Amino acid sequence: MKRWTLAIILLGLLLPAASFAAKVTEPAADLTNMKTIFIGWIDLGPDAWGTLGYHSKAEWVSVIEQENSEFQSKLGSRYLTGKTLTGAKNREDENAAGNDLYIKFVNVFVDSKYRLHISVQFIDPKTNTVLSSIPEWKHTGHFCTLQGCLAKDLEEVGEKLQPLIVGGKK
Repeated sequence: MKRWTLAIILLGLLLPAASFAAKVTEPAADLTNMKTIFIGWIDLGPDAWGTLGYHSKAEWVSVIEQENSEFQSKLGSRYLTGKTLTGAKNREDENAAGNDLYIKFVNVFVDSKYRLHISVQFIDPKTNTVLSSIPEWKHTGHFCTLQGCLAKDLEEVGEKLQPLIVGGKK
């Protein structure tokens, strides 16, 4: 399965990136004023390894950890610049204390066509109140390996979060 993925990746480069529509509720507060932000873990379900074509749970967990690490890094360096970010270290880490905002990713899964489904909640950690949410972003898929698709889809998530947190063009 992984052997022919290079050809699929090359095909994916020739096609435009998949777009997705997401309905964002109006924030109860101006999120652009948030200076310290806790980035939650994107829990892709460690037990989904078999249905997604991985040889072991450990291999899939490694992919999940790598994708979370890269996503958190890109948020800080590309999308949420000027903010102080703290990223969750694992799926149990929800310690957003001391931050102005908690970006929590919920209802996350990858379907059999490698499409990422993800919902986002913007939470005030002091009151545990949801300030705003994005019910579901369903990506329309790419021609790529699962890991390549995740990277592309998470890039889109970062691009969509940027204007909400930093401001600017939506």
